[in-house]
Amino acid sequence: MSTKVLVVDDKQMMRDSVGATLQRAGYTVVVATNGKDAVGKIARHQPTVVVTDLKMPEMTGLELLQHLREADADLPVVLMTAYGTVGDAVEAMKHGAFDFVQKPFEGDQLVVVVRRAVEHRRLRQENDALKADHAERIVGPALVGSSGPMRSLATQIRQVAQSSGTVLIQGESGTGKEVVARTIHAHSQRRDRVMLCLNCAALSSSLLESELFGHERGAFTGADQLRKGRFELADGGTLLLDEISEVSPQLQAKLLRVLQEGQFERVGSSTSMRVDVRVIATTNRDLSRSVADGTFRQDLYYRLNVLPIAIPPLRSRVDDVPLLAGHFLAQVAQREGRDAKRFDAEALDMLKGYHWPGNVRELQNICERASVLCKGPVIGGGLIQPWLLSRESPVHVHASPAPPAAGMSTLVGSPPLQPPVQVDGAGPLRSLEEVEREEVLRALGRFNGNRTRTAQALGIGVRTLGLKLKKWKEQNLVAQSV
Repeated sequence: MSTKVLVVDDKQMMRDSVGATLQRAGYTVVVATNGKDAVGKIARHQPTVVVTDLKMPEMTGLELLQHLREADADLPVVLMTAYGTVGDAVEAMKHGAFDFVQKPFEGDQLVVVVRRAVEHRRLRQENDALKADHAERIVGPALVGSSGPMRSLATQIRQVAQSSGTVLIQGESGTGKEVVARTIHAHSQRRDRVMLCLNCAALSSSLLESELFGHERGAFTGADQLRKGRFELADGGTLLLDEISEVSPQLQAKLLRVLQEGQFERVGSSTSMRVDVRVIATTNRDLSRSVADGTFRQDLYYRLNVLPIAIPPLRSRVDDVPLLAGHFLAQVAQREGRDAKRFDAEALDMLKGYHWPGNVRELQNICERASVLCKGPVIGGGLIQPWLLSRESPVHVHASPAPPAAGMSTLVGSPPLQPPVQVDGAGPLRSLEEVEREEVLRALGRFNGNRTRTAQALGIGVRTLGLKLKKWKEQNLVAQSV
């Protein structure tokens, strides 16, 4: 991805000379004949650095600088100035110019200044991105496991990471979708660039639009300054859209345009911006069903589902439970600065025999709780047994892989999110959603309707529990009093 530099000068000879110098240094050069021309080209080409003459007709370099400070305060501006205007250049630096070069100058001198400006821009963007992501970033469990499903998943991740295509990760709550997404980014060609995460279910439609695309100053009440959105901040890197199924139909159309064309407008602006962002989306729903019932756009689903990955639930890879449990116990010990505890044989048998409706997140919670409450170095089955939900009717998944996508191996063609499941002794096949609903209602009954305790026992968030109950009420699948 070549870095763009906009060269602004009213003299063609100077534009040609500076442009040729920067092109030889490996930069993509866009030229403008004056300040007004530069304003339009900045909006269209989104340069990383602007190199402009100071003395120009109609709009001077200083006036252009002032305009850019209002539009994008982080855009580095390098001034070219003659000997008699050095004082003006110094004054311009007080108003936000990055640096200046005095004519006549050597080509190497200009390249060094531009290179410093590019690095400055990169560091500012990464700093902004880290600030934006800090409040949401959650360090999840590592990808631990040696079972067949996990080996297949690891192969999928390696294949997908080498591509720049959009990824759709589907899996039940607590299976580690964000961990898989971050692993894909860490092994991709964008690993040295920023990765941002946005939970689409946590914000209203209007706030989500602003978070995704940014807004102009005065775009709405309370918008007292320009704000960059996640797509803009993640330019050159990766954007993780968690719970993509919760995006409103209006925003789905705007997301489709970004994925198709790489363009968007900030809220309150009519100027299109172009970005290069790899999108990874996650969902705990079967989006093909959402398309069928009309709640999710079919064209957006196809655009997201370029590289599909289905994460297996923990109950389908119980051989990994001892490894995961040891990993989580070691994490707690390291955090607390003490020796790691371990489960005895009885406790491990209980963990391996459990059906894990809360998946890996539930196992992590149990391991942390046991580490804190166990007085000795060995955790027995008697301690953890009350924390496990009823183990009646363990779930066994019977699913066949879906056909591979064109051009991909069978490991990338992933099975449906909610394949039919057989509940021992229950007779007919039922979907995982039906089984999940029964487990949630059973847990609610055990805790007398207390959602906080129910969510903790299931290994999910209270908000996630509330969203599930709300959906089931709307579908008349549970009582309105639940």
